[in-house]
Amino acid sequence: MPEFFNVLPPQQALAALLEVLPSPAPACEDVPVHEALGRVTATDLVSRQDLPTFPRSTVDGYSLRAADTFGATEGLPAYFSVVGVVPMGRAPGVSVNLGEAAGTYTGGMLAGGADAVVMVENTQQVDADTIEVVRPVAPGENVVQPGEDVREGESILPRGRLLRPQDIGGLAALGITSAPVARRPRIAVLSMGDEVVSPDREPAIGQIRDVNSYSIASQILRDGGEPVPLGIVSDNYETQLEAARRGLEHSDALVFSAGSSVSSRDMTADIINALGEPGVLVHGLSIRPGKPAILGMVADKPVFGLPGNPVSAMIVFDLLVRPVIYRLAGCLAIPEPARTAARLDRDLASASGREDYVPVRLRRNGDNGAEELVAEPVFGKSNLIFTLIRADGLVQVPLDKAGLYAGETVTVTLF
Repeated sequence: MPEFFNVLPPQQALAALLEVLPSPAPACEDVPVHEALGRVTATDLVSRQDLPTFPRSTVDGYSLRAADTFGATEGLPAYFSVVGVVPMGRAPGVSVNLGEAAGTYTGGMLAGGADAVVMVENTQQVDADTIEVVRPVAPGENVVQPGEDVREGESILPRGRLLRPQDIGGLAALGITSAPVARRPRIAVLSMGDEVVSPDREPAIGQIRDVNSYSIASQILRDGGEPVPLGIVSDNYETQLEAARRGLEHSDALVFSAGSSVSSRDMTADIINALGEPGVLVHGLSIRPGKPAILGMVADKPVFGLPGNPVSAMIVFDLLVRPVIYRLAGCLAIPEPARTAARLDRDLASASGREDYVPVRLRRNGDNGAEELVAEPVFGKSNLIFTLIRADGLVQVPLDKAGLYAGETVTVTLF
């Protein structure tokens, strides 16, 4: 049986692929802002107006002239005549002069002539038309000025920005109801194996239901791609090659599920090389699980051979396919997965020279829910999908370590 040759750590393997991957030029499409979460901006977005467009109060209180409050204390308050109230959502119908104030609400406009707002907590009602101010305010205090948030003509979101909830809110605040975003990268998924059958079928003896097509498609959706399922193909070279060609023709990248090991039955490397230049770039990663993974390029499209075992496939996907999807979408800052620190509750053996990825379950060590977080390894073979289902995240054993010891603080990459 042939051996793995250019076995590389995942980051080096990914770098080898990105080095030959052309700079992305994804097609642009306009989508409503309420559907733009997680999409990548295709152009620079510029504000068409100031935000806010008028002076706004940040508190409930009274708008007035700040200079009239100077020197006010609880022992020697400043007295103001209340000349009206500024209604919410309307232009002020009242103005203030020396010693006058107008009721003002949070988010509302100030009275004409006012340059500050005193909090209602720093006032006392004398009668229906008079208040005492017991604390001075400075000009502009408790007021958001026009353009303080964003100026007209200011760049608000650059090209290649992954849109977050706050970005959507900012666009809505500026009256931008649709956003130019990159088309979702289309990722073809090809599941292979005579033993693999559709989940809606009852497997015969020796057969298994297709897990990877569904988990991989879900990962693609999660990471902003559009899965293109190619179905299940048998262990026949010509059949697999034709399906792969068809998938590449209508997609931006291709993922093989299974067929990445070095047994004579697994032909993925040969198929990738037959699809076009440069072909296979890396065959084998210095990790467990997932060692037999393949990375390649066919013309300007990336191709991945994921192991058939579900745990291996999902881990390799997150390490290698996920960042490429964001790259294909033109995302300039790939989001980091959520991580947390926890104390390992038992030893984890490994072998120096490879990275181990171990599923862990998290629990609180204490009754009140505020004690330390503990990571409990969930052991199981890489073909057992429920190993990941029972886990909350992964702990990486570094390349240069022979293991981790119970009691060590580890970083858990959360699912």
